[in-house]
Amino acid sequence: MIPDDFTYFAPSSLPEVWNLLRQHEGDAKILAGGQSLIPLMKLRLASPAYLIDLRNVPGLSVLQEQDGSLVIGAMVRESQLEQSPLIQTRYPGIYEASSVVADPLVRNFATVGGNVAHADPANDHPAMLLAMGTHVTAQSPRGTRTMSLDDFLVDTMETALRPDEVLTDIRVPRPLPHTGSAYIKLERKVGDYAIAAVGVMITLDGGVCSRAGIGLTNVGPTAIRARQAEAYLVGKQPDEATVREAARLASAAAEPVTDLHGPADYKRSILRTLTARALRLAVQRAQAGGGQ
Repeated sequence: MIPDDFTYFAPSSLPEVWNLLRQHEGDAKILAGGQSLIPLMKLRLASPAYLIDLRNVPGLSVLQEQDGSLVIGAMVRESQLEQSPLIQTRYPGIYEASSVVADPLVRNFATVGGNVAHADPANDHPAMLLAMGTHVTAQSPRGTRTMSLDDFLVDTMETALRPDEVLTDIRVPRPLPHTGSAYIKLERKVGDYAIAAVGVMITLDGGVCSRAGIGLTNVGPTAIRARQAEAYLVGKQPDEATVREAARLASAAAEPVTDLHGPADYKRSILRTLTARALRLAVQRAQAGGGQ
């Protein structure tokens, strides 16, 4: 199908973006890659009168560690994450999440900022980033606001961004020594949204889990943090019995619905298996000295 008529803008600064948002409040959408928005427009499920493309705005393509965090600019492409040696070696969970986003053609255009700001519970990054304690930065004419990803994700395709705010970067705390992360996804075929997926981060101190993060994909109205499972892991050695119980608790935190991909009970069962696999892999990476 063909989208409805719209006016396209490609501003070259954030003040220009803010001015356009103010002029066309309620009728404009930010375009940060378009791999989610454009299909919705083609189906006439979204019909913004104005599109504001961020591609020419400087400073939004940063991908580097600074001040104790990995900074991912809003316009960093999925393919950049996938190909980055820094991401591959120090942030394997993020690498794995990027590598299963749709297909290579989409990943060449899709942005991490767009993935997160779209707030689709089926998107791959939010759950992995939740597990890693991520914060996001939003800028507006009133200044800069930083919030946890937990607070940023409000509901299905709804975030805490205000009408005049632009998501400018995503900040992931640099992993401590002996930290491992992993993202495991079940999909009907390569490139599909997840039937279910799990992102995990584990930090070990003397063989005992000192920090744990578990995020769940596409089993609720937003990406879900499995808080009870996280709390259970802390202070324990991640042996097989502990991993299995944490996986059970993570599955209990899910809110799946029955749909064409299967009944809710099936998804809970799958989620329990995926969580256990992701935990084992993250622990293995932590024991190998991950995060250094």
